This record gives sequence, structure tokens and C-alpha cells, in this order.
Amino acid sequence: MAATLSQNMLLAVPLAPLVGAIAAGLFGNAIGRRGAHIVTILGVLISLVISVMTLLAVLDGARFNATIYEWMVLGNLKMEVGFLVDGLTAMMMCVVTFVSLMVHIYTIGYMEEDPGYQRFFSYISLFTFSMLMLVMSNNFLQLFFGWEAVGLVSYLLIGFWFTKPTAIFANMKAFLVNRVGDFGFILGIGLVVAFADTLNYGEAFAKGAELAKLRLPGTEWALITVTCICLFIGAMGKSAQFPLHVWLPDSMEGPTPISALIHAATMVTAGIFMVARMSPLFELSDTALSFVMVIGAITALFMGFLGVIQNDIKRVVAYSTLSQLGYMTVALGASAYSVAVFHLMTHAFFKALLFLAAGSVIIGMHHDQDIRNMGGLRKYMPITWLTSLLGSLALIGTPLFAGFYSKDSIIEAVHESHLWGSGFAYFAVVAGVFVTAFYSFRMYFLVFHGKENFRHKPFPGEHDHHDDHAGDHSSHEPHVPHESPWVVTFPLVALAIPSVVIGYLTIGPMLFGDFFKGAIFVNGEAHHAIEKLAEEFHGAGAMALHALTSLPFLLALAGVVVAYVFYMVAPSIPIAIKARFGFIYTLLENKYYLDWINENVLARMARMTGTGLWKGGDEGLIDGVLINGSASLVGAAAAKGRELQSGHLYWYALVMIMGVIGLMTWQLWPFMAALLVK
Repeated sequence: MAATLSQNMLLAVPLAPLVGAIAAGLFGNAIGRRGAHIVTILGVLISLVISVMTLLAVLDGARFNATIYEWMVLGNLKMEVGFLVDGLTAMMMCVVTFVSLMVHIYTIGYMEEDPGYQRFFSYISLFTFSMLMLVMSNNFLQLFFGWEAVGLVSYLLIGFWFTKPTAIFANMKAFLVNRVGDFGFILGIGLVVAFADTLNYGEAFAKGAELAKLRLPGTEWALITVTCICLFIGAMGKSAQFPLHVWLPDSMEGPTPISALIHAATMVTAGIFMVARMSPLFELSDTALSFVMVIGAITALFMGFLGVIQNDIKRVVAYSTLSQLGYMTVALGASAYSVAVFHLMTHAFFKALLFLAAGSVIIGMHHDQDIRNMGGLRKYMPITWLTSLLGSLALIGTPLFAGFYSKDSIIEAVHESHLWGSGFAYFAVVAGVFVTAFYSFRMYFLVFHGKENFRHKPFPGEHDHHDDHAGDHSSHEPHVPHESPWVVTFPLVALAIPSVVIGYLTIGPMLFGDFFKGAIFVNGEAHHAIEKLAEEFHGAGAMALHALTSLPFLLALAGVVVAYVFYMVAPSIPIAIKARFGFIYTLLENKYYLDWINENVLARMARMTGTGLWKGGDEGLIDGVLINGSASLVGAAAAKGRELQSGHLYWYALVMIMGVIGLMTWQLWPFMAALLVK
């Protein structure tokens, strides 16, 4: 007999972190710093335990899809809170709660000296609640609520140090760029509601065949294509796809723990999750899938190039996140939704590990983030070194590591795709393997090996970038690196374990089993990438062994070797390349000038449009014509009318006689006209 899922237990999953957030946020001064982290960690721990229990029940065949609370009914449209728990949801619940728990524990050490300690714990618990509401939803209304809630909390977290100008600029940038994506997202939801007349996932999916036959009113465009592209534009903003990616690197201005929680493992993957959940709709439009694939390919390759020239340790990992999100998006476009979600899961562990390891390095380096000022940290920070190495090996797709199984599956899925744009996408993801290995081990070698550059450089230096939470660092003593406390290193070890083994253990059931049955739909007749992967899969061990002679492995190995030669053996080579190809370096350093275009072209156009609407529309038309103009017209008419009120009896008698004559003429005119005709 299949296991069952309790509604009350499921309710506890999002509500436990919410209770912790309220306690730490509203009563932080009363419960103190220790009380704030205890109550929030306890709430997330409860969520994790129930999420694991839910996953085990789902593996045993349990499913849940029901309304929890009905808010409003408008005709056939029901606005409600409801949960849909299947393989996709259960996996996301475990990933979100596990990574969140590790980040909560890590924060105890990282934010130890920050005056906003309780506020930070409140924010990250509130974010966990919002993300859980998003992934557990069974309707578009709740999905949109969770979508906007994680955006709001990310705004608060990116600008956590609200006295820091760069943080204020970064959170405003994230807010505005995400609004662009969310505009498309709500248009997509609106089209579903308008033509399917429902907010419920299941009911909308059931009408997918009918929607596929319709055209967008007034155009020849297929309704389902427009709907899916609008939904994906929302994913482009949230999951930082080109050209709506510009907010994510700047979000590194926030504290490092949120980089791991929001910008590696959870929020930025919300768009990937959403498209996978909407697979019954996306499968009806090859045009939309091609659009998704090409955007993902551009992001995967060109964001990786930007990671090559970064010197801020957090920004290197940030551009790596952008590139890996591109890989996931490419898999979505190839109809390999389960592969995209599989990479989402493996990436969550090793990228959260890399971000937290970067934070550990920042702590050990007294908040210096420039990798050029590091080197030789391996013997000073052994736990951070080993876990960073494991995370980097997983990221570049080393056989047997988690990232290998998901990344190689993406490459093979794209290779099997026949959709328009698949050729370019295949080139992008294959070339991206070398680029990823190069920038990942460039950072690794410069941080943990080679010359100890920190010994000859007092802190702070002229070009240092550092977090502000540790107070005013006015000392000019040399760096003395040190290993981080256990509350920082324990999450690193806990995340390193799944970064190594989770791919090997789960690739079979997640990609070729029934784990996502009923959650993800693929039209096997039209899109056969997953079927081809299943035919060629002969076990996780055999896949890793076969990969040793594959092109991606050789490219990854080449990337590591080139990075070692460039930065450990002959550092003069990259200096010479930079001098010879300075124009390319300038292009990359300016991030393809997209920020400049946004700030100097699009923002200026928006400002000019706003000014024109304000001056011409608001002040000129509305205030000047409609309001003040109508008032002036009434005033002028009243002034003329007042002149007619002379008070003389003969004038009133004349007007009365003229009125009678006019009335008689009007009444007799038809009779007189008839006589004239005769």
C-alpha cells in the first residue's frame, strides 16, 4: 500500500521557517542573537526533516494535490492556496531546506560581528518560507506570490548593508531587472487565465491541446507559443538569463551566505523549476523551446568568458552560476526537463559549497576578496582547501562527481535534439566545458597554491573589495590567514559529500526511472532526446568510465592544465595575451557593455519617455487641457452668461419673444417645407 501525505505535515514545511522569521524579526531584541539563530535554525530543521519524510513517501508512491485554503471565487476562477507534491516538488523541498539549513549554521560564524545579526536570520528564514511556497504551489496565483516574495526578500538581502552605496545600487538593479522579467511572467499567466479560464496547473495543462489550436487575437501568432515565451521571460529575469542577467554579479554586494542561498541553490533556479513544471505547455511549441535553448546557450558560453577575467573571488563564482544556469536552460530547450532539474539539484550542492568556501577564504583573509592577494592558503586553511577542490572538481564535470552526471547528460541531450538552434547550443555547451575548467582552476590555483602574495601586502589595499560586516579595518598589518570556525567549516563538509556522491546515486531514478512520472511531461514522438539517453545509459559507473575518452572530459582536463601553466608555471603568458588582445579584455571587463547600454541608452530612453509623459501628458494634456482647460472653459462660459443677466425687464421680454418665435419656427418648419415643395 502506497504511503500517504498529511496536509498538516505539509503545512508545517513552509510555516516553520515563517515562524522563525517572525520571531527573529519582530522579537529579535527580546530573544537576543543566540535566540534568533536558534529559533530560525530550528524552524528550517523541522522543514528539512518533514521534507525528507515527504521525499521517502513520494518514492513509495505517495502524491498530494489539494486546496489548503480557498480565498476567492470569481465565476469559474478559483483563487486559492494549494499544494502539489510529487517527485519534482519533493526534490526541490529537500534541496531548499538542506541548503538553507547549512547557510543558517554558516551564518552564525560569518555574521558574528554584524549589528544586523537578528535581522539577517529573519530575512533568510523568510526567504526559505517564500521559496517553499513557490515550489509547493499547485496554482499560478500561489506561484506568483512565491515568485514575488523571493524577489522581495532578495532585494532586502542584497541591500542588507543599506549604508553601503554599492549595495543600494545592486539591490535596486536586481529589483528593476526582475520587474522586466516579471512583466512577461504575469502576461503569460494572464494568457493562461484568459483562455483556459483557470489558475490551477492540472486544469490548465488538461486544456493545453485546445490552447495549441488558438491564435493570439489580432495576430497570426500561435497562442501557446506567445504564452510560453512570456512565461520564460519571467524565468529569464529570475534565473538570470541573457540579457536579463546583469543583476546577478552585482548582487555579490550582499553578505556571502545569501550568495549561496539565493544566487546559487534556490532563487535563481526558480525559473528552471517553473519551466520544468510547465512542461505540458512548452511541449506544445517547438518555437518556444528553440527560443529557450538559444538564450540558454548564449548565457552558458558568454557568461563563462566573463568569469575568466574576474579577480573578486565571489564574482568568479557568480559568473560560474550564470553559465551553469545557461546549461540548465539549454536542457529545458532540448525537452530534457528532468536533466535540467537534475543539474539544478547537483549544482545546488556544489555551487553552495563554492560560495560558502569563498566566504571562508574571505574570513581567513580578513575580508580581502581579491584572488591576486592570496596564494598558498592550502596549508593555512586545509578544510576550506579540500572542500573547495571537491566543489571545483564537481563543477567542471570530473567523472564520478555530481556535476559530471548532470552536465554530460545535458551535452548529450542537446546533441540528440533536432530543434532549430541545437547546433549552436551544442557548440556552446561543449566549448563551455573548457571555459568552466579554466576559470574554476584559475581561481583555485591563485587562492590555494603558488606564491603567498598576502605576506607582502598590508590590508586594506587600494583595490581591495571586502564585506563591510566586520567593522572598520584600519590596520595595516600583513595578512595572517587562518582556518574558519567549525560553524563555517561544518556546512562545507556537509555540502561536499553530496557534491561528490549525489549524481552517482540518483542519475538512474531521476533521469531514466519513474521519479518524475506525472510531474514532467515529454512528447516522446516529437522530442526524443531523453529516449536516446536512456538507450545509451548502462549504469553510473559505466558512464563515468566511458567519459574518460570523451570530448568533454578532454576539454575539462585541458582547461585545468592550461590554468596551471598560465598561473603556476608561466604567469607571463596571460600578461602577454592581455597586452596582445587588449580589445577583447576591454570588452570582457566592460561585460559586453550591457551595463553601459542599460544605464545610458535604455535608462535614458525610459527617463525621456517618463519626462515626456509627465510634461506633455500629465502637465500638458491632463492638467493643462482636461482639468485646467475645462475649468477655464466653464469659467469663460459663466462670465459670458453673467453678462446676459442684465436685470432689465425689456431685455428679458425680448429674449422671451425670440424664444417663442424660434420654437414656433421649429414646430412649423415641416409644414412650411411641405408647402414649398408643392
